[in-house]
Order: sequence, then structure tokens, then C-alpha cells
Amino acid sequence: MPGAVRACLIAAATLVFLAAAARAQIAPPRTIDELKAETQARADRNAYPLTGLKPADVREALANIRTLDRDEWAAAWSAVAAKYEADAKAAEAAGRIKEAQESYLMAWRLYSFARWPTPNSPGKQTAYEHALEAFNGYARHLDPPPETVRIPFEGKEIVGLLRLPRDARAGGHAVPLVFTISALDSRKEDNVERGQAFIRRGVATFSFDMPGTGQAPLKGDVDSERMFSRALDYVATRPEIDAKRVVVQGGSWSGYWAAKLGILERDRLKAVVVQGGPIHHYFQPEWQSKALGTREYLFDLFPARASVYGAGSLEEFLAFGPRMSLKAQGLIDRPSAPMLLVNGDKDTQVPIADLELMLHSGTPKEAWVNPGGGHMGRSAEWPDSKIFEKIVAPWIARQLGLGE
Repeated sequence: MPGAVRACLIAAATLVFLAAAARAQIAPPRTIDELKAETQARADRNAYPLTGLKPADVREALANIRTLDRDEWAAAWSAVAAKYEADAKAAEAAGRIKEAQESYLMAWRLYSFARWPTPNSPGKQTAYEHALEAFNGYARHLDPPPETVRIPFEGKEIVGLLRLPRDARAGGHAVPLVFTISALDSRKEDNVERGQAFIRRGVATFSFDMPGTGQAPLKGDVDSERMFSRALDYVATRPEIDAKRVVVQGGSWSGYWAAKLGILERDRLKAVVVQGGPIHHYFQPEWQSKALGTREYLFDLFPARASVYGAGSLEEFLAFGPRMSLKAQGLIDRPSAPMLLVNGDKDTQVPIADLELMLHSGTPKEAWVNPGGGHMGRSAEWPDSKIFEKIVAPWIARQLGLGE
């Protein structure tokens, strides 16, 4: 038997074995009662992915969910969201702008959770569309409001939300920029909401959905960072932005794109934040066979991850992943822009070994690791908000020469 044929047969057999092993190791999904209990518990402690949702609203939605049907899930959350949306429109019509904005924000969060983690059913897709409408209601009352930017790209368009501080909008001076990329189950709109911390410092934000999610024009693949390179081209055309002071921020899956841009676009970037980002080990079937069973993720982790590539089966998903590795692409040892790596030692979604590999490769980097933290470094003592406010935002400010 020719060596090449033998190698192909061995590789195929290995993937079949790993897929079977993955099925054996993936923990069964939470039952509906377990899912409802865990969802309420996370809402009660304001934990991801229910951050910002009111426990009473969560209780109301869960009371109308009796099965794991995705459309039933979407309908229950959307019904609660619709009440806030109606309140927002009534307040807006009456000129009660602050009240309207607060209700639109709650509607956005609830509709977005209705489509969570990925809009893979008709009801979830409809919820996502309503979420975008509700967010637009919230955003138009922000001061200053974000601008929806549509960048032509390979016959499609890249949709970004650009928010400029008042000085920049008035033509006063060019301002630095934080270029944010959403994660597997978050969306660019989430980053706009959180970006107020940068606006206060006189820093613009430009928010995008990562490949394979939201309104991104392409799926995740080995060269999908080209959409972000095109967006950086656009940044250079905006006189309000100082194109020499651009920081890329990525969290969870999008940390991968931040790390890759930090290497490939280092000449155009001031710095990069990689928080909980996949680098190499994450993409290997051996890791996925364990990680897909984690209870750290609320539910539907495999459908969400598979949708990034457009993979239709576990076998296809496991076969696709390894080529995404920055090590396999020969990038890991190349120089990069200044980089902050953040994660928790006990992350069950992205291996801490990826942070360690990146830290000890290429040019010097900085790292913040929570020994007791899970994914993204979060723990009871260090919730997402504290990591952002105490670690990430100050580091970015220092890189931009703004102090803290």
C-alpha cells in the first residue's frame, strides 16, 4: 500500500476513533429542570451569560419553558422582551428618553438571550432580528450614539458599530481606537454597551462580530482575519481616528482573531488583548472531546462551536479545527504587537496551555492569570466586570499613553 494512501487511511481512522471517543466523553446535556435551575442561579448572581438580566424576568421566562425545544426557548424570552420593547416605544413617544433607553436595553438583553448561544432555529433567528431592533432603540439615545458602518467586502459587507467621543465627532482631534471583536455567543452590540469605559477616556470603539457569528460576512477559516484587515483599511480613512493608536480586544473565541491580528497586523496595531483565546491546543480533537462536555457552558456548546465553521457533524468539526492552529500555520513564533494574555487556570472551555504557549513564544508578552478562575479568568472574586475594569481597560489605557 502506498505511503500516502496509508497515511490518509490512518488519519481517517484516527478521526473516526476520536469522534467516537468524543461522543463517549461528552456529558449528556442538562435536563430541562437542570437547565432552568442553573439559568436562574446564574441570573441570581449576575453571572454570564445572564449578566444584566433581572432575576424576576428570568423567573417569568423560565416558567413558560417546559422542554429543550429551541423555538420554545426563544418564545419564552421574547415574550418578556416584548413587554420592555412596548414600554420603550411608549416612553419614547412621550418624550421620556431615559426611561425609553433603559427599557430598550432590557429588551435587547432579553431578545439576545432568546437567540443564545446561536440562532439555529426559526424562533431564535427571529429573536436575533428583534434584538438588533431593540439595540438600535437603545443606541440612538446614547451620548454620543454609535454609527453603523457598512464596509464593502467581497461582494458582501462588513457591519461595524463605530462610536466616537464628542471631541472627535466635533472635529477637534484624532482619537485612539479600541477595535473590539465579539465572541462565540456574544455580539458586537455587547461590546458597544461595555465600551462606555473607553468613551469616558476619550477613546473611540469599533465593534464587530467575529467570523461565523452575527452579521459577519464569512465563516471562520484559516484566512478569515482578512475581514478585519479590511476594516483596519477603513479605519485609516477616518480623520477622526488616530490610526497609529489602535488596540484590538478579543475575548474567548475572538481572542484567537486578536492574537492572529497581533502577529499579521503588528505594524498597524499599538497593542492587543487576548482574553481566554484559543491558540493551538484548543483546536485539537483531544481537547474538544473533553471540552464539549463542560458544564461551565450553559448549553448547546457544540452547535455554537460548529456553526462558526459551518460544520454539519462532529466528525467534520473535529477534522476542521486543527488547521486553525496558529502553531500549525507557522505564526506562533513570529513577532507581535504588545500583547496582554488573560485567562483562568481552571478554564474548561479553552485550555490554559494555549495562554502558556503564546506567552513563551515570539516576542515578550504580559499575562494575568487567575489561579482559581475559569473561562476568561472569571471567578466569584473576579467577575467579568472586575477583570475588565481593573485589568483590561487600564492596560489598554496605558498602551495608548492615557495613564489609567
